[in-house]
Amino acid sequence: MKVQTIMADLERKHPGESEYLQAVQEVLESIEEVYNQHPEFEKAKIVERMVEPDRIFTFRVTWVDDNGEIQTNLGYRIQFNSAIGPYKGGIRFHKAVNPSMLKFLGFEQTFKNALTTLPMGGAKGGSDFDPVGKSDAEIMRFCQAFMWELWNNIGPDTDVPAGDVGVGGREIGYMYGMYKKLAREYNTGVLTGKGMTWGGSLIRPEATGFGALYFVEHMLAKAGKSIKGATVAISGFGNVAWGAATKATELGATVIAISGPDGVVYNPNGMNQQKLDYMLELRASNRNIVAPFAEKFTDATFIPGKKAWSIKCDIALPCAFQNELNGDDAAELLANGTWCAAEVSNMGCTPEAIATFQNAGILFAPGKAVNAGGVATSGLEMTQNAMHLSWSAAEVDSKLHYIMESIHAACVKYGTQPDGYINYVKGANIAGFMKVAQAMLEQGIV
Repeated sequence: MKVQTIMADLERKHPGESEYLQAVQEVLESIEEVYNQHPEFEKAKIVERMVEPDRIFTFRVTWVDDNGEIQTNLGYRIQFNSAIGPYKGGIRFHKAVNPSMLKFLGFEQTFKNALTTLPMGGAKGGSDFDPVGKSDAEIMRFCQAFMWELWNNIGPDTDVPAGDVGVGGREIGYMYGMYKKLAREYNTGVLTGKGMTWGGSLIRPEATGFGALYFVEHMLAKAGKSIKGATVAISGFGNVAWGAATKATELGATVIAISGPDGVVYNPNGMNQQKLDYMLELRASNRNIVAPFAEKFTDATFIPGKKAWSIKCDIALPCAFQNELNGDDAAELLANGTWCAAEVSNMGCTPEAIATFQNAGILFAPGKAVNAGGVATSGLEMTQNAMHLSWSAAEVDSKLHYIMESIHAACVKYGTQPDGYINYVKGANIAGFMKVAQAMLEQGIV
């Protein structure tokens, strides 16, 4: 395999799809050496098949706003790879959603799901619908119109969507209600992230953030460090950031920063239960600003226009969006003494930021490993639905612990360098790739 040859071909076929091309290049560069040790992969053209999605659905979503005006958005579902199980991946509602973004997310999801040890393929979907400022009734009507177009291409053993940016429990509920009405099927396994009264799993809302901190715990322990007493800066203030802040606080860290599009809140005294609860209120307000946090809590200070990475911290956790932490941000963090960074968002760091962290020899781990706890717990929700039972929070949390420990072990196995430095990016990519590639090889040319 020659990475540049494959990338040149992809760029010719998919011009301008920067996020997708970035994600593919990162994986191919990580796996090149291992791939070339397996001529059977080359003969079966595994990489050439793996980098293209199985199919893409694009559809118009028409709905009526509260003023009676007709609105039109675009909807997508990208079913990327089903080699190890039914398609699984979130639905994102955000004004920046486009095919490139969803292809990158579906590609990443394929490897992330492989790392979880559960039988799930990779997919992603969403719409350029912007939920910010929309009423509850408008969001309901949009979700129903979105599902009207999608329902016939998903199912509990075919494709199981979940939430993502802009899609939480409320949106999942509206979409599930419409799916049930259209399909006349009452199997709760068709969507994950559901409410607890209709098939949801305990720990699922917290799982991405909780799992990320479990992974960070293992990473620090391997390096002889502890999270207890460490200062943590977190970007975002939504569900993922909330889960990460909650678990980091529980483990003895001090979460000193959260951020939004409007700026960063410096929170020197860390989080308490009241502050954590208010993070959820902020997100539910649909205003997408973090400044009110500092208005409510007088020991916090809002700094407009700044990122979380401007705050001196030990551990940096991007929890919001792709490429949110760039090379300059990484340099600022290092200058301020940061010694660990972990992507809780998907591809949260630019290639320049990752290179800056790795060249400095600090601890760094990628989103496909760190944030896999979310989809892992979605997989556990699917299992509970299929068995028509519900596990206790302790049972789910125990399984999540085991999965994150297994993911960390796989990263260490494939990412440990001759000098002892653990390249978690390389480890995660190789571990996920080997599982998917072997499955594809054994299933023939399909």
